Amino acid sequence: MSRNEATALSGRGVEVGALVRFEDRAWQVTGLVGGRVYLAAEDGATGCVLAARLVAADGFEVVGRAAPQIPPAAVWAALPLPVRERAMAWLRHIREVETGQSDGGAGVRSEYDPQVLTLAEREQAKADELARLGWPKASRATVQRMRLAYRRQGLLGLVDQRSLRASSPTGRTDERVVAAVLEALRRCRGRRKTTIRQVIELAEQIVAHTHGKGRVKLPSSSSLYRLVKALADPAEPPGSAARTATRPGQAGGPPAALRPAERVQVATARLPVGAVGEDGTTVEVAVTAAVDQASGCVLAAVLHPLQSGPVELSVLLAEMAVPRPLRPGWPALLEEAHAGGPARRLMSLPARIEATEERPAAVPETLVLGHGAAGVTSAVLAVCESLGISLESAPPPPAGARRGALPALQVLAGLFSRHAVAARPPAAAGENRTDEADEAYWSIPQLQDLLDEWITGIWHRRAQEQLRHPLLPRAGLAPQEMWQVLLGAAGRMPLPLAGQHYGELLPDRRCAVTELGIRLGGRRYDDACLDEHRGRGHRFEVHHHPHDARQVFVRLPDGQLHPVPWAQCGHASRPFDELLRRRTGAVLAHRAAGSGADEGAEANAGADADGCGERTGTAPSAAKARKAAAQGVDGTGGTAVKPGGFGVYDAEAEAGQW
Repeated sequence: MSRNEATALSGRGVEVGALVRFEDRAWQVTGLVGGRVYLAAEDGATGCVLAARLVAADGFEVVGRAAPQIPPAAVWAALPLPVRERAMAWLRHIREVETGQSDGGAGVRSEYDPQVLTLAEREQAKADELARLGWPKASRATVQRMRLAYRRQGLLGLVDQRSLRASSPTGRTDERVVAAVLEALRRCRGRRKTTIRQVIELAEQIVAHTHGKGRVKLPSSSSLYRLVKALADPAEPPGSAARTATRPGQAGGPPAALRPAERVQVATARLPVGAVGEDGTTVEVAVTAAVDQASGCVLAAVLHPLQSGPVELSVLLAEMAVPRPLRPGWPALLEEAHAGGPARRLMSLPARIEATEERPAAVPETLVLGHGAAGVTSAVLAVCESLGISLESAPPPPAGARRGALPALQVLAGLFSRHAVAARPPAAAGENRTDEADEAYWSIPQLQDLLDEWITGIWHRRAQEQLRHPLLPRAGLAPQEMWQVLLGAAGRMPLPLAGQHYGELLPDRRCAVTELGIRLGGRRYDDACLDEHRGRGHRFEVHHHPHDARQVFVRLPDGQLHPVPWAQCGHASRPFDELLRRRTGAVLAHRAAGSGADEGAEANAGADADGCGERTGTAPSAAKARKAAAQGVDGTGGTAVKPGGFGVYDAEAEAGQW
């Protein structure tokens, strides 16, 4: 294997000299300059295309490299935990055989150097190493068979096929506990004196720190002991030194990122402006974003209610790794969202489509997670392992630090809030916006659309202070410009995922297909692809975006994910329906305010009546009548309407009181 082949297999990038297929032709990459890729064909033809458009084009592929295989979340979660851990252990060994790179990044060992040894010699060296470590049936033929199975089927090819029908040994163990044990094992890797009890204590601390003390029920000590032994790498049990242990961190903080998508930071910041929730009330909103450390580009930004907790990491991966033009139904969804926003836009729809096609998207090499920024599950860890994504916890920033993802995200949230307020149409004649309920004008989907447009048209084209070269301190670059500069300087273009991976990365659940379609989250989803499966009682695997209700993805018996749109999605772009939504929210707010005022007036009226009854001889009867009315009984023995409730006007009963 040549050096270029080994480098190409070690990551998701395309270097100068690689062969790609574009527009039904084979091209060789001859240069990367200014965000553009220069291509040359065998017949002497040349071409130049934007990197973002090249990787998002239909039929684009890297010659000689198989497409990434992401294991389905439901299938992976159903596997026994020891089987999953052993498959990931095989993945690290196979990666070292093919590329020479060990899992810890400690360099190329001599027995796996692709520049000196052939692939057969490296397979034999790996078989000898596994035999020394006690792996059963570790022959060269076994290593070769596992390597070829991984090439064909991805991570699931490394799994014993008999385990696909077996139940998980963890039983009913919470996935959050499983993820905490995996994280504890990762932190303890390479420590010689670590015991299983110490791993359990660290996992309990991780659960309490991530989800809150007492909010996740932990299994018994004996169950945790078995869980740790099941999750531990057979070649690296707790207490043994890791062969690929990473070096201790150097002073001066985390390493600087020099390439696009080398290190992507995930952080969450509160948005200073509220939004109209699904129940018509005002909700606080937060934005969770994935910011490229080298260029400052926002690869993903998801708005969500502040009370809903962190965004799942799989949702952020789908947003940052799959270009928008490749997502199913993207042009139609963008057109509907564009029509349902403010009358005056930052850019026209054609200009926005063109700008969005140039927006960067890539699979990150390392994800740096801030405290509580994203939720991590065992399925997400498997996806990250199969894609070669490293996970790190963001260290606490030093006092007074203004660099990093969180300070930049806070600035982004403040500037965007001003834009969201300014985008509101002027108040109509007689309209009052002074009360608190009217401060939240946009819904969360509308704010999300405004944020995507603002990031694409303003933030990515706005020069930033931290994007300055030390030799050019007065020349600040915009994130989009810095991305293009780094592409040419690094000589390596990070690759995104294909369109079908967008639905695979989203969270899944089981739903039935009724005669009216799929019911999920109070919404109905329907499409012609569900016709032959309606009303049969089967429950299908449905992937959905927790913060984008416009469509879901259902896995039908053919094994593919099919997009199913929201049946009433068109209501979001019709002005009359938008007016009804705002009027309904105002009525609900008025009802809530009226109920509180009526309860206070009722209490005051009862107190005044009691006071008058002590001073006069005729007032007690009126006081008793008011008290009876407050209890739901009128003076004639009928039922009265409670304050703040709904009732039917009875003319005869009203006349009897007079």
